[in-house]
Amino acid sequence: MQAWITDFIEQFGYIGIFLMIALENIFPPIPSEVILPFGGFMTTYTALTVPGVIAAATAGSVAGALVLYGIGRLLSVERLERMVDRWGGWLRVKPEDIAKVNRTFQRYGVWAVFLGRMIPLVRSLISIPAGMAKMNIGLFVWLSVLGTLIWNTALVSIGAALGQSWRKVSDVIGAYAEVVYVIIAIVLAVAVVRFWKRRRVS
Repeated sequence: MQAWITDFIEQFGYIGIFLMIALENIFPPIPSEVILPFGGFMTTYTALTVPGVIAAATAGSVAGALVLYGIGRLLSVERLERMVDRWGGWLRVKPEDIAKVNRTFQRYGVWAVFLGRMIPLVRSLISIPAGMAKMNIGLFVWLSVLGTLIWNTALVSIGAALGQSWRKVSDVIGAYAEVVYVIIAIVLAVAVVRFWKRRRVS
């Protein structure tokens, strides 16, 4: 996949970076830790510039985030509650549980969207609960731009500084991503077990 990504970016430049990052937000297995450092490296031997690559990547990230935000709006908390009310018995889930999660996001959603843009996998998925919670779209875009801008600036700048050794940052971020995935899996497993035990008691 890495060779295909780099070939695509080399061929299409800023547009390629925009499209790849937009797709990465929708389809997390496409790694931003490859796209961004390589984009930075390209500024050392092409007409691309670091600000230009950062701008293209940030625009692509926000575009992809808006797609998932829209999906979240289509789902909506109310629709999900109706689905749970009808089918949730199979999973021992109640509409009240969905409402509780929504209240939690309403309380911490600003930080979740901002910080989530700098965490692999979370940077993509956080857009869906934001849409479901009907977060103000202007606020959502602003937080997404800020968080993504920090992430993109760091990786593109490091890629440009390392030059032909840009893969080093890709390897480091890749390891960071793997740790994050393990932590998320553990947290989800613990949450599921606790939730199931609580339902059995009730």
